Parts: sequence; structure tokens; C-alpha cells
Amino acid sequence: MKDGFRQAMAWLHTWSGLLVCWILFLVFSAGTASYFRDEISLWMKPELHAVHVRGVATASAASMAVQALQERAPDAKRWFVTLPTERTPAVRIAYSDPDKSKRGLKSALIDPASGVELKDPRETRGGEFIYRLHFDLHYMPPLWARWIVGFCAMFMLVSIVSGVITHKRIFKDFFTFRGNKGQRSWLDAHNVTAVLALPYHLMITYTGLVTLMFLYMPAATQVAYRGDREAMNAEVFPSAGAPAKPAGVAAPLAAIRPIIEEAERHWGGRAAGGFSVANPNDANARISVTRAAGRELSNKQPAMQFDGASGALLAQAGDAPSGAAATHGVMYGLHIARFADPLMRGFFFLSGLAGCAMVATGALLWAVKSRQRQAKALKAGGKVGFGTRLVEALNLGAIAGLPIAYGAYFWASRLVPVGIAERPETEIAWFFIAWGAAMVLAQIRPDRLMWRLQLGAGALLLMGIPVLNVFTTSSHLGVTLLQSRGPAAVAGFDLTVFALGLLLACAAHRLGRRAKDAVAAPRPSAAARDYAPAPMPETT
Repeated sequence: MKDGFRQAMAWLHTWSGLLVCWILFLVFSAGTASYFRDEISLWMKPELHAVHVRGVATASAASMAVQALQERAPDAKRWFVTLPTERTPAVRIAYSDPDKSKRGLKSALIDPASGVELKDPRETRGGEFIYRLHFDLHYMPPLWARWIVGFCAMFMLVSIVSGVITHKRIFKDFFTFRGNKGQRSWLDAHNVTAVLALPYHLMITYTGLVTLMFLYMPAATQVAYRGDREAMNAEVFPSAGAPAKPAGVAAPLAAIRPIIEEAERHWGGRAAGGFSVANPNDANARISVTRAAGRELSNKQPAMQFDGASGALLAQAGDAPSGAAATHGVMYGLHIARFADPLMRGFFFLSGLAGCAMVATGALLWAVKSRQRQAKALKAGGKVGFGTRLVEALNLGAIAGLPIAYGAYFWASRLVPVGIAERPETEIAWFFIAWGAAMVLAQIRPDRLMWRLQLGAGALLLMGIPVLNVFTTSSHLGVTLLQSRGPAAVAGFDLTVFALGLLLACAAHRLGRRAKDAVAAPRPSAAARDYAPAPMPETT
């Protein structure tokens, strides 16, 4: 009975993982990179590398932001200000267009020390594209994408739980790796990468589903609040104060510095992260200040609302959240890790890379086992099955093709002309052009040579980024290391992509060595030679 149950779990583990593994690899890789999305965005805007935030009080930066907004849009309906941090050194201001016929927001970046607008920072989605990619995908309605990602995440959760049940010696196998043993080596690699960060894999998959639980499981809201989502949000996630309609009576806006200082005193010295102003320069103006993210697990940050004309405190929320709000905030916070310091984010990043390796080795293991099952048919003159060939091609296009896509995206951020129209979409287009080309080539020839070519291309692109940076910016790795100038994030990004490229180069080199070792092997049959080169080496 036990063996039968474990065999059933093994079947469930295999198919629940295989059917969605290529989307999961994209989601895991993009989500892993998103732990440093602010640093990626900063790297992709070299015009901001000279901006320094140290020694600038948030209240002073807020005053400069209000002054800039008064000059640009005194009649706007709403203002939005994001205050600087070590990870995002510039002040971002945004405002609604006073012309009601136009939708959307206009924005600008302000130097927090001088108050001067940072002219001509290149337009780019930066790390935000990668962050949105891991749950919104691209080129499709976000609602559809989130359902697809949620479906794959549920399969992932089932695969993790069934994998733990299937492996009787899972923790013992964690300390066992047998190289050059074919299928056994791939299974060992899969076990090690799975167990290495098993708590992380469970946490990140479950919390990812929880962040969109109102989309996937809306029945509770429908029953308890009769479908009134606003009533549910008002009770479970209350906001600080209620919106006010403009009075139509002009009134000067209260000074922002005392408001920010009062909010920070209330939060025990914690800095404000940003604020918004509704109906600026109106008698019914409202200023809402939100605390910056700190070391708490919860992603929910308290807020305070002030009267925009007098500066008087009107309301506050989030200091003592309800149990439901606190639980949801912790789940969401665990998933995006805003609470983490650089070292902790580094651990999350390595755990995410282990998740990518777990998904990749699982997919490769299925292909190796399937090819071994068809060995007799190949010797008898048969052909590789369509399913096996399809999986091998998809493995190649996803596992080796995605690094090419990321490399192309980062190269485009430096090489695409700064002033062209729709520049962010052009950068994103190069991501999908590169990935699409890799997927097509993988379908045409999913063999060892193509693995070497694509791994080598990914290695060249990633390892070439620091070199490209030297010729296209003045704040490259050499300046940071030799002259101690420029943000550390730039040096960290260059070193990270170079290390990842080096890993790809080592994999491509090892494939070449295995190919040389296979030269002396017995000559295969004519049918087998149609698909002769193994899609991957039999060892990790």
C-alpha cells in the first residue's frame, strides 16, 4: 500500500512538474532577478549614477518635490511623490494632467540634494519589466497572465509536496552526488537543488498564490460582502482618511516639512517613503504620507492623512492592523522581501537560482529517462518519439535561451538610442526577439551542438556587459573599484552578470569535452544518426 501510494505520488510529481516547467523557469528566473529590481533599474539609467542621497533628510527632499510640483502643475488634481532611498536615489514626482481630456500621469526625477530636475534620463522599464514579467508575462491581458501563472504555481506546489513524499531518503540524498552516472547524476542534482532551499521553495510558491488570492478565490468576498469589493477593502484594509472633493476655493498648501517631520516622529523616527496630495492649492486639499518599508515582514505600511490647508492631522491607519490585514501583509512581504537587507536579499537570490536549477534539472531528467526508455527502439532502427523531441527542444529554448534574452535586454539598454520614441518597448522587444530566435533554433535542431552554441551565446552576452559598460558610461566597474566612485549597485550588477555568464561558459565548455569523449563510441544506427548528438551530456 505504501509503495503504491509513493508510486502514485511519483507519477503526480513527474507530470505536475513537467507540464508547466518552462513557464515556471521563466517565472522563477524573473522573480529571482526582481529581488534587485531597484538596482537593475538604477544600472539601466546611468544618468542617475551621480545622484547621492546620503545626508539628505526626507523632509528636505519632500520640500524640493513640492516646490517642483508647484512650478509644473499647480492646478493638477493629484500629486504623487516617491522619496529617495539608498536603492532609489532620485526623488520621483508625478502628477495628473490638468487637461481632463488627457489620461495618465506626467513624471520627472529630481536631485534630492539640489532640487534640480535630472535632465534626459533615458526612458526604460528597467527592473520593473522583469518584476512584472514574473506574474503579468507580456503581450497579453494581465488578468489572463495571472491566471496562467497561478495555475502553474499550483502545479508547482503539488510537485513540491509530492516530491517530498516520493523520495524516502530525500535528506540523505542531499549529501550525495554521483558524477558521470547518467540518469543518477541528474537525479542527484535535482535532489540537491530541491532540498537545498526547500523551505524557500514552499514559501515562495504558497505566498505567490496568496498575493492573488482574491482573484483565484473570490467566493468569500462575494458571500460576505455581496460582491462589494470596496466595502471589503474598507473593513479589512482601511486607509488613512476619506477622499475629499475639491471645494473650488483657492488656499495655499501647508508647508510639507512639518508634516513629514510629525509623521516620522509618530513612527518613532522611521522615514517617510512618499506622499500624495489630493486637490493641491484648494481649501479641501489632503496630504497622505506613507511610511517607508523597513525591517518588518509585513508589506503593509502605516499612513497618516493631513489637512492640506492647515496641516492638521485628520486620520491615521496601519499602526495596529487587523489579524487578516497583518497576515496578508506578512505573506505578501515574505514574497517580495522588501524587508530584507542586501545580505538577506542575496540569500533569497541564491535560493531563487536554486529554484531555477531545480526546475531545469527536473525537466532534463525527464528527457534523459525518456531517451533511455527509447534506446532499444533506436537500436532497432526506430525514431525518437515526438514527445521526447518536443521536451528536449523546449528544454533547450527555455533553459539556454532565457539567459540570451536577459543579456539582449541589458545590451539594448546601452545600445538603443536614448531619444527614440517608445524606447522602453524597444528594449523589451529585443528580449523577446532574442528568446524567440533561441526557441526556433532549438526546435530546428535540439542537439548537443545547439546547446553549446546557445550556452556560449548567453555567456558572451552576460560576460560582455561589464565591458560594454566601460565604453558606454562613465560609472563602470573599473571606476567603482579603482576610484571608489559610483553606486555600489553598478559594480554589484556587473559582477553578478559576469559570474552568471562564467557559469554558462563552464557548462558550454563541459559539453565540448563530453562531445570529444563520445567520438570513440560505437557508430549508431542510421535511424539513430538522424538524431545522433545527445541533447545534453549525461552528467551534470
